[in-house]
Amino acid sequence: MVTGGAGYIGAHVVRAFQDEGIDPVVIDDLSSGHESFVPDGVPFVRGDVLDVELLRRTLREHAVTGVVHVAGFKYAGVSVQRPLHTYEQNVTATQRLLQAMGEEGVDRIVFSSSAAVYGTPDVDLVTEDTPKAPQSPYGESKLIGEWLLRDVAAAAELHHTSLRYFNVVGSGIPQLRDTSPHNLFPLVFDALVEGRTPRINGDDFATPDGTCVRDYIHVADLAATHVAAARLLEEGRPLRPAYNLGSGDGVSVAQIMSAVARVTGVDFTPEIAPRRAGDPARIVASGALAQADLGWRMTRDLDDMVATAWEARQLAG
Repeated sequence: MVTGGAGYIGAHVVRAFQDEGIDPVVIDDLSSGHESFVPDGVPFVRGDVLDVELLRRTLREHAVTGVVHVAGFKYAGVSVQRPLHTYEQNVTATQRLLQAMGEEGVDRIVFSSSAAVYGTPDVDLVTEDTPKAPQSPYGESKLIGEWLLRDVAAAAELHHTSLRYFNVVGSGIPQLRDTSPHNLFPLVFDALVEGRTPRINGDDFATPDGTCVRDYIHVADLAATHVAAARLLEEGRPLRPAYNLGSGDGVSVAQIMSAVARVTGVDFTPEIAPRRAGDPARIVASGALAQADLGWRMTRDLDDMVATAWEARQLAG
């Protein structure tokens, strides 16, 4: 069962399961997802992960053996203004999902966590052992979600792992795109489509080109690794509590803008705006442990990320 399976990331996870010959079922309240993202023939349950009885019925009626929990409120900046909503959607919902799983005897879960659990660490390369210091209710809620899995596993039979990642971009197929109003790629593409000039928030950071450096990974690579983790749990393989799905080197915002201009053929010079408060110069994670245990690897480069995302944006009109 894929919670949030009608969303941008969840829908890619669903297709990755299909590609592996595993039948998924989707539960999603469509608060940010799209029913059209769910493939034909995949059972779709419209409902809230807060609804324990609906979760139990879905697990039971579809003979679910494991869960990939993608559903959640994912906007870190907005979470500062809506902390209670964030905790309800990300903590209470996870608690109720685990309750329903326990009551129905489902004991395997892959949790879609976030590198926001680290906050803004002052290290060149984030590892799983980097201290956790989330700086938003969103990051805190994801860390609490990991704690919930840990504590339930200590008290009962639960096989689990959490996948932490930063920025997810690109499209596995043109029909699936990132529709978030807060993410960089949609903001840049919307500006180009509307004849506006994309902008960079700050060019005076202590980085090679002065712009922020971040981890960007392709959504199809991310989805495939969720399925790999689920398969390993199904096989009874022991996994670490959490893995970083990191690039190991990262790219700068200026590099992304150059790639966008190159790939789309739309020539532009980005506007330079002031820094945003709290933006660190660099956050990049190591994916070494995930590579060793889950087979994590980045099969798409930056141009692939831009090209697939741009194709999906153009298809949407």
